[in-house]
Amino acid sequence: MKKTKISLVILLLISTFLQAQDKTNGIPPTVADKDLTAYLFVYFIGNKVEEEAVNYAVSQDGYHYYSLNGNKPVIDSKIISSTGGVRDPHILRGEDGKTFYMVLTDMTSSKGWDSNRAMILLKSTDLVNWKSTVVNIQTTFPGNENLKRVWAPQTIYDAKAGKYMIYFSMQHGPEPDKIYYAYANKDFTGLESNPKLLFVPKSKGACIDGDIIQKDGVYHLFYKTESETAGIKTATTTDLTSGNWKENDNYLQQTKEKVEGSSIFKLNNSEDYILMYDVYSKGKYQFTKTKDLENFKVIDNDISMDFNPRHGTILPITRSELKRITDKWGTPEKFSKVNHNPVLEGYYADPEILYSNKTKKYYIYPTSDGFNDWSGYYFKTFSSDNLVDWKDEGIILDLKKDVPWGTRNAWAPCIVEKKIKGKYKYFYYFTAAQKIGVAVSDNPTGPFKDSGKAIVAQRPEGINDGQEIDPDVFTDPKTGKSYLYWGNMYMAVAELNSDMISLKPNTQKIIAVNPSFREGTYVIYRNGKYYFFWSEDDTRSPNYKVRYGISNSPTGPLEIPENNIVIQGKPELGIYATGHNSVLQIPNKDEWYITYHRFSYPTGIKMGNAGGFHREVCIDKLEFNSDGTIKQVVPTLEGIKAIK
Repeated sequence: MKKTKISLVILLLISTFLQAQDKTNGIPPTVADKDLTAYLFVYFIGNKVEEEAVNYAVSQDGYHYYSLNGNKPVIDSKIISSTGGVRDPHILRGEDGKTFYMVLTDMTSSKGWDSNRAMILLKSTDLVNWKSTVVNIQTTFPGNENLKRVWAPQTIYDAKAGKYMIYFSMQHGPEPDKIYYAYANKDFTGLESNPKLLFVPKSKGACIDGDIIQKDGVYHLFYKTESETAGIKTATTTDLTSGNWKENDNYLQQTKEKVEGSSIFKLNNSEDYILMYDVYSKGKYQFTKTKDLENFKVIDNDISMDFNPRHGTILPITRSELKRITDKWGTPEKFSKVNHNPVLEGYYADPEILYSNKTKKYYIYPTSDGFNDWSGYYFKTFSSDNLVDWKDEGIILDLKKDVPWGTRNAWAPCIVEKKIKGKYKYFYYFTAAQKIGVAVSDNPTGPFKDSGKAIVAQRPEGINDGQEIDPDVFTDPKTGKSYLYWGNMYMAVAELNSDMISLKPNTQKIIAVNPSFREGTYVIYRNGKYYFFWSEDDTRSPNYKVRYGISNSPTGPLEIPENNIVIQGKPELGIYATGHNSVLQIPNKDEWYITYHRFSYPTGIKMGNAGGFHREVCIDKLEFNSDGTIKQVVPTLEGIKAIK
């Protein structure tokens, strides 16, 4: 029994790691680590009232930073503060991945270093618009009559308590500064209780500017000690509120100059951390790098900034978050080109792409990925005006709620737009529990209603291997007839009835391909020819790729060109497992794009088999040779340019 229980625990831990799912509803995180591709630096710039404000800078690599808004404030201190100035901004991404929390010292130095009794709490869902609240510790909570100052608040999520902890230093009367904490209320507009002591160093001397990061289940507190020799030290604990801290006596700053306001962050797609601190007497920052949070190497020669920050923090952000703030405050001139692959942020696969004549927009319908062993249960769609900027339109079909005959394994959808009696209808074919269903809607974004039963529920006659998965729907422009294709290890086709939710009797057949066929059939029509695409190998394999054949009919037979690879990985760029495609033709143009998935970049190749269910969606240009054959597509990290 012990062995069984231990095995179950290990399996649960592995499953939790691989799925990286939200603890409450089983949905993968809004932001996967691999989608963090840039950095936001939040800081203030000086001791004049007009300099005590929130400023933004951005970086694409964590080393080169450029100020936004001409290095002028992005939030008006006079509106959000009680003193007219703010200092020491700290920013945190919430547990939901899309809510941001900022806390500030409510203070202007012109009124003296012992002049403030308050902090400011801010909350945002877009990094542009913030709702703020002033929390005056002295007037809100009893026992703080001799409170002199409240400095440098920061926020961390305490998983044990299930709440956001705000921690900060306070000084009462002649006592030294100590680090206190209190939990924020649900709306992040106040504190639940009178602050309690979080940390007091064994020296009993003053400590300020606490900064906490969690690594491997251990909380590391970086702080400035002001007793004996001032400088930055660290202490660790596994329980934030236990009071049990293990202190490291070593000073961490790599300079003899005065320092304060340390902040540590993890570099994107790396095991490295950067600890930075304000060398305030020299008006500059020092950056150091570490892997273990104990040994630090100065990297100042690698760092550049076109501004002089004071006491701030750095937050890893996504491409869309970077775009949102640069749309608001401008893109730095020296910024390098922004990549557009993947086109969707998060883990998604098996992309179906559609142009809607009704809305004049493009849509991607993917498998929701990031679930252990492809165990996702819902489908989403994304819309775009230009094939580059995609909006999450939300869940359009939830198997657990909407499909009683198949509540698991939501895979590989496809869709067709049909005009019936003057109105557009959308027929959405999908895999559920290794069967194929169809749902219908009046709009490309749903809601979709399941037809009530599987349209394909068993293997075709004579087929002894494979699965009934990966539907594709194609309407022949010559005849107006619509066909459904499906199959893993075999390629099946059947004509759809005019109701589009049932198969026409006696039309089912198996199309012969060759041993390269695995799954993912997709059919297009161009210049009198029918092009059949399929995926070779296993989606867990780095060699997963797309091949094609050509036919004079939507039901075959196929002529397979000698060189028939459409797209395959490019290992020298870290691109692997490019497969399960769909194809888009720009309306009324001989202009084509291929949408496909690949292992998540750059982490997927390191995941082993789990790379096969941690995939991302990309788009690249698809071109044809003069003889009608397809030019092999070279997958890119850059993606495509926005179309007009």
